[in-house]
Amino acid sequence: MIHNILFISSEMTPFVKTGGLGDVVGALPKSLAAQGITVKVVVPLYASVDYQKYHLFKVMDGNCVAMGNCLEFFSVHRSDFVQGVETYFIEFNKYFNRRVYKQHGIYDDWETHQEYHDNAFRFSFFSRAALQVAKDLNFKPDIVHVHDWQTSLVPYYLKHDRDPFFDGTKSLLTLHNIPYQGKYPADVVPYAKIDWADFNASAFEDYGRVNLLKGGIRFADKLNTVSPNYAHEILTPEYGGGLDFMLRERQNDLYGILNGIDTQIWNPEKDIVIPHQYSWHNFQQGKEKNKKELIHHFNLSSISKPIFSMAVRLTEQKGVKMLSECIEPVLQNMSCQFVIMGNGDSWAQNYFDSLPKKYPGQIGVKIGFEQEMEHLMDAGADFSLVPSLYEPCGLKQMVSQTYGTLPVARATGGLEDTVSNYNEYYGIGTGFKFHDISSHALYNTIGWANATWYDRPDHIHTMRKMAMKKNYSWAKSSLDYQSLYHKTLGVS
Repeated sequence: MIHNILFISSEMTPFVKTGGLGDVVGALPKSLAAQGITVKVVVPLYASVDYQKYHLFKVMDGNCVAMGNCLEFFSVHRSDFVQGVETYFIEFNKYFNRRVYKQHGIYDDWETHQEYHDNAFRFSFFSRAALQVAKDLNFKPDIVHVHDWQTSLVPYYLKHDRDPFFDGTKSLLTLHNIPYQGKYPADVVPYAKIDWADFNASAFEDYGRVNLLKGGIRFADKLNTVSPNYAHEILTPEYGGGLDFMLRERQNDLYGILNGIDTQIWNPEKDIVIPHQYSWHNFQQGKEKNKKELIHHFNLSSISKPIFSMAVRLTEQKGVKMLSECIEPVLQNMSCQFVIMGNGDSWAQNYFDSLPKKYPGQIGVKIGFEQEMEHLMDAGADFSLVPSLYEPCGLKQMVSQTYGTLPVARATGGLEDTVSNYNEYYGIGTGFKFHDISSHALYNTIGWANATWYDRPDHIHTMRKMAMKKNYSWAKSSLDYQSLYHKTLGVS
């Protein structure tokens, strides 16, 4: 029987988030707590965390953790903002209050986009300090659940330190995005309290540098990714980020569990952000009303033409290069409209931002990101573009389907697991998928969706209803995690 789970993470929604990692750590503990498990989460107290909004208060001061070559002293704050979950924040200004140095990012400088040179030191400290917080709270976890390279030293510390307090505690490492591995110069080894004997090619060493994720994969008791398909993909050289050989060695300990979405936030029936709420019972009228609002906001021309939306980071991983190579031919040859929102690579921002002047009434673009607008795009658009080169899980395609907006997606990772491809013969499915990484394949799939809109509207209606009936809540995923926790502990 599982009683206590300790999450250690560099991000947690709503306090601090750069991507899907924050969403998972914000939602999964809450779902587990609702099922009777005691869950505590430890995250850094970054300068960007809104102390007043989330009702933080100091609970401990003068805490001390032994790094490899020094002692570090820190304070601990707490918030009960997330229902049922005690969240603890480690205050250590040298590493986390980057506003002092006019640097506001979590992992890099917001202005220069340069990664902080001391990230290996920052997160090795955080990993050790988070375990110390558990001891100081006298909270003995059955499972310590850690996430990505930032906390992948924790499984090593549990095994290497042999602290009697953590006797029987096991570790689970979730791999959210395998290309990000935490590779740094080896000068962090003494501070991080990594034994030089473990600085080898089977553990932390990677061409003379430290690879934190590699060490986590070696020492964690169990591993998982955020979708079943991605768990298979990362065993291959194409997707394994150079660690496929190690993952193949540990594939009996590797599981794929699909992420969920927070249905308290993403639910068109209860969404107070969108102008008009709706459910699968009355989606036709509700979506049309929201579509009119979307058209008005982006100065589009027609309610009868389908709208393809895309709200992502404008980076190559998200398929924006493919889209840039085919969007103008689409606009020139097909009767459809686009709305695009995001920021990222400067070339992509500049290119997409130039299109509304060239194709007025056909495309609207917002450089930047607003969550309220993301909700309206999901509610008002007809199709959602998710042409990712790789996608460990992806939340956008699940949210879009929940709002009756059909994904146009590349069949990779979690996209393959969550989007049912359109079957023209039976008129069923929840989206339109393609496989090749090419602008030609994306162009044809947009054309396929667009033609279906005009030629088989009854199929679109059926697909929307099917999509909205899908259950992507965390309730099922949290049960899958509980099953994995039991396997990690070696109990049935």
